[in-house]
Amino acid sequence: MNTLTAGVPAPAFSLPDQDGNIVSLGDFKGKKVLFYFYPKAMTPGCIVQAEGLRDIKAQLDDLNVVVLGVSVDPVKRLPNFVEKKSLNFTLLSDEDHSVAEQFGVWGEKKFTLRKFS
Repeated sequence: MNTLTAGVPAPAFSLPDQDGNIVSLGDFKGKKVLFYFYPKAMTPGCIVQAEGLRDIKAQLDDLNVVVLGVSVDPVKRLPNFVEKKSLNFTLLSDEDHSVAEQFGVWGEKKFTLRKFS
């Protein structure tokens, strides 16, 4: 698994958003990008995380920060999450987890002696 190092540019990516439009890191030149990964839309922890970012979006806008949420959910699942939780930022679909791997956040996880991929 790759891991990012402070000061090293983030890996370039292109992923579909909740509307099926392709979004690339290069689209945000001159801005700060808060790029966060979440395991699955509409799960309790992911809801809390997304709502927290939604609720401070105006403050992030003032700091020239763009929020991008990334999961392995298919594109067709993302609009429901956006609508039900009134999310005001872009969600991206990384179904093959290739971008998650580039960012070093994809791999086997252990929780209460169980393993997850």
